[in-house]
Amino acid sequence: MNDLIAIGAALTGSLVFGVSSVAEQSGTQHVKKRPPLSPRLLLDLVREPLWVTGIGAVLVGFALQVVALSFGPLALVEPILISDLVIAVLISAAIRKRWDPVMLGGVFACAVGVAGFLAIARPSGGKTHLSFLAVLPIAVLLVAVLAGCLAVAQRSESARPLALALACGVDYGVAAFVVKLLTADFGGGLGQVFTHWPIYALAIVGPLGFLLNQNAFQQGILLAPVLAIITVSDPLISIALAHFWLHETSTSGALAAAGEILSLLIMVTGIVVVARHSPMVIRQIAAESQQNAAQEAAAPGPQHTEDQPLVRVLAISMRNLCGSGQLRSRTLGLWPTTWNSPAPFASCAPWRGV
Repeated sequence: MNDLIAIGAALTGSLVFGVSSVAEQSGTQHVKKRPPLSPRLLLDLVREPLWVTGIGAVLVGFALQVVALSFGPLALVEPILISDLVIAVLISAAIRKRWDPVMLGGVFACAVGVAGFLAIARPSGGKTHLSFLAVLPIAVLLVAVLAGCLAVAQRSESARPLALALACGVDYGVAAFVVKLLTADFGGGLGQVFTHWPIYALAIVGPLGFLLNQNAFQQGILLAPVLAIITVSDPLISIALAHFWLHETSTSGALAAAGEILSLLIMVTGIVVVARHSPMVIRQIAAESQQNAAQEAAAPGPQHTEDQPLVRVLAISMRNLCGSGQLRSRTLGLWPTTWNSPAPFASCAPWRGV
């Protein structure tokens, strides 16, 4: 019965998170870009009504996540919560009244992967209390991962959204682990809650992950891999922490382990497909294509080739043969660039969202 309550609360929370993601993503695009972890970003966002509405939905979704973790194991609840990306994508597709068969295939793969993992693993039990010394290695690893990701984000503009997405996903997985431990303190009242470490750890990792999420969203580029990285990292980190620190039990045996790994791979594949074919990413690709076409149309073309060096004449001729520079490729399999683009990322200078 407890597992059914946990599943119901997790699914409802995913629905609320999905709705919030659509509103939250729209709000972040209306404010000035800020450096990673800049508090000024939050000051800008609170003036956006759509973003504030999305945050209200996030709080409701978080409350439902807490309920789910109170009744069910961490490894049961967190994989279900990836449904928020699926729901957000479906909402966006419904608004636009365009249904991509490939995207629907990704949705089906997500559902099959999550259902298969939960049916095979059947996570249960696990510890509900851990000392601070027991989780200190997690804190050290988290700090190391965040520091590495932020260093990459500062040094490489092209890799910044991916680094922020990884930092966000890892942070969310640790935050879910902390929330699971915090729910065990609720039975002892406020006195027990405020005398144990989880509430103070959540006060750090919660806002930190939220801020990383907003920064990753606001970059506005590489949205497909950003969405995929955040959505995949969260449940995988949670499952690992549930196994190694909370000692939650699952079905044993080599065959069961193979089934669990296969299910997770199907889930990850579905997430990548859904993220890549999400309406938000499609809109970005279309906008970038229009922008590139407008820039090339506005650029002055060569008027007199007879006065130009032979190499230049040949280059112009080759470009014309390729469609005036409009020969398109799929950089990294994701983003359209023109044949004469100066660099793959030149035209591409997402906590959960679409």
